[in-house]
Amino acid sequence: MRAISPISRDSLYRALAEVVGEEDITADPIQLYSYSFDASAHHFVPDVVVRPESTEEVSRIVKLANELEVPVVPRGAATSLAGQATPILGGIVLDMVKMSRIKEVNLEDRYVVVEPGVVYDDLNAVLEPKGFVFPPAPASSRVCTLGGAVATNASGARAVKYGAVRDFVLGLEVVLPSGEIARFGGKCIKDSSGYQVARLFVGSEGTLGVITEITLRIVPKPKYAVTCAAAFASLEDAGKAVAAIMASGITPAALDLMDRYTLAAVRKAVAPELPEADALLIMEADGEPEIAKREIEEMARIAREHGAISLECSDDPKERERLWKARKSVLPVLSRYSETTVSVPLIDDLSVPPSKVPATIRAIEEASAKYGVDIGTYGHIGDGNLHCKVLIDVEDPDQWNRAFMAAYEIYRAVVKLGGLLSGEHGVGISKAPFALLQYGKPEIEAMRALKEALDPVGIMNPGKFPERIPKHFVFRLRYPYRGEGWV
Repeated sequence: MRAISPISRDSLYRALAEVVGEEDITADPIQLYSYSFDASAHHFVPDVVVRPESTEEVSRIVKLANELEVPVVPRGAATSLAGQATPILGGIVLDMVKMSRIKEVNLEDRYVVVEPGVVYDDLNAVLEPKGFVFPPAPASSRVCTLGGAVATNASGARAVKYGAVRDFVLGLEVVLPSGEIARFGGKCIKDSSGYQVARLFVGSEGTLGVITEITLRIVPKPKYAVTCAAAFASLEDAGKAVAAIMASGITPAALDLMDRYTLAAVRKAVAPELPEADALLIMEADGEPEIAKREIEEMARIAREHGAISLECSDDPKERERLWKARKSVLPVLSRYSETTVSVPLIDDLSVPPSKVPATIRAIEEASAKYGVDIGTYGHIGDGNLHCKVLIDVEDPDQWNRAFMAAYEIYRAVVKLGGLLSGEHGVGISKAPFALLQYGKPEIEAMRALKEALDPVGIMNPGKFPERIPKHFVFRLRYPYRGEGWV
């Protein structure tokens, strides 16, 4: 990939302006800076930002970029926590904000067709009055876009019962790196007609093409829901309660965790009424009222049996919303835990079998103690998806190094327990240094072969997993730390 000279940058700007118009392109340094980072700790400035309005415009932009060997980085709401939306090698950031139409809602066949810039909650605001819902429910649902959710295979609290975004994707329209427009899948619930290429693009993090239209399966909205918050004096006790609930035969609608660090931050910032405890387990059941009530009663019984020190249950929508608002506030408020530390998504979203949750929690606590790094743990514990954020002084290189060593040790323990690097946030830049803990050479080479077959020039989100990432790019953060490279 060639560096873009000032002269060629001007030529690129003019060529792109012919596609989208002057009002939808910018190379203003201040605006470029605002596009240089996402919700991760990584920071790379693009050469130009373009806002297309149609698949045809995306096709022309990508074709031009392929001919000129210019990087293209698709971008939704930039809520990505692993650096996926940051342009490592500069080039074009493709802001999909203007492609935000809900094109079709078909209740009879239970699907919707949307553009990638549609905000998650905006789709459900249209569906819920009709008695339907798109259920994966990422915590950033108020702002995240469906294109980004598909590109990272996002999920959330309700994935334990309903699954992740991949489980709802019926079809995709994609602009390939050549600029050609392709359609994979369709509008049918079942599809056995050849390679499931649509699902290959789910979780591809913008490295294989640009998603321009999405067909999603939708489901009826549950008739009833009840939520219960159980406080524990021990994080490991909460983990044991989760393992017991999942072994009981119940499938919770949600089963989320907050540890003492996240509870303290949320109490301080938005919800002072939350209990002072080492862990808070938020349990939910939904469906037919009689069944849901029996399920939540059984989950509450199991929680008490495993050491719950308090329980608060409600089927009142406002009370349930209050509990979930507290849980969803963890990420934005965790940096309020201390005046001297900042929450950094270095470890992020571990994925382990639910039975291994207690052992994973022990591994996190042991690494935290060994390296003297506070680690906030929370997440969708019912499906084994634990989120970790290190709390460090970001101006202190020693704390960065200790945090990195703790992260390595935790990821190594997770893989030994049969787990994976990511449950819903993806690999991006942040987890690339740990990839060889999960994958061997054959797996890495197979993924690289797919990437090279679809994107031989290498324009799509270059420098991200599974490519070889230059050593000096791996941890080029907004803070002074520099990490080691990988393969």
